[in-house]
Amino acid sequence: MTKHVLLLGKKGVVVADVVQALNRPDIEIYTGTSENDVLEVFSKHTIDTVIMGAGLDIEDRLTIIRTIFAMSDSTTIHMKDFASGQQGMMPFVQAILTGLDSLPT
Repeated sequence: MTKHVLLLGKKGVVVADVVQALNRPDIEIYTGTSENDVLEVFSKHTIDTVIMGAGLDIEDRLTIIRTIFAMSDSTTIHMKDFASGQQGMMPFVQAILTGLDSLPT
């Protein structure tokens, strides 16, 4: 079963680079950088997991979390730490997706 993942980050280019490097045909990945992007993606797709980079302002992150939880009772949200920087985004995303692989479908 295909998993639907929304990948959010401050810089669209970093998010796009992560998506390109993943090469996971079993996962449909959507991207965004704002609450408006979240609203648009959720209006068109059922999202299983949101992975959020740390570059987004904390208030924006909290607003996005509230928005997601208001729209879905089954979406999980994973937030990356700030300390690992942009170079930590890819390992973080890979670790989350690896963990998702082990969940029952």
